[in-house]
Amino acid sequence: MQMEYGTVDGMQSQGKGNAGLVESVQLVQLAAHAAGERKAKEVRILDIRSISPVTDFFVICTGTSNTHVRAIADSVEDEVTKQGLHLHHMEGYENGRWILLDFGDLVVHVMQEDERSFYNLERLWGDAIEVDLEAPAAG
Repeated sequence: MQMEYGTVDGMQSQGKGNAGLVESVQLVQLAAHAAGERKAKEVRILDIRSISPVTDFFVICTGTSNTHVRAIADSVEDEVTKQGLHLHHMEGYENGRWILLDFGDLVVHVMQEDERSFYNLERLWGDAIEVDLEAPAAG
């Protein structure tokens, strides 16, 4: 597998999946906004590049029911794949309590409140850098 490179703030970095780093940062924001468009609660972005060899970013958000979690996951998958990023793997769709979408450089966790509270990924990945959710581009 060939790694791709990109630059952010003048620094060259190596991506872990199928997009360059600059693209990854933009796609992370896109995924977070897609979740927000479906009324996901507590959308957070974690930059785990410095602590994980597996992926670059997590987007973590909460849905209120099985149907809501699926709708959020569907929206994220649709918006991110429209930009050319390939969904490598999805878990939990049938159950609808915690859906994991693995896009390589980006992993999205859509969880119901009980699962999010119990697994507390933000604490588990406490050394990660939280990334601010940017305002969507006008258009």
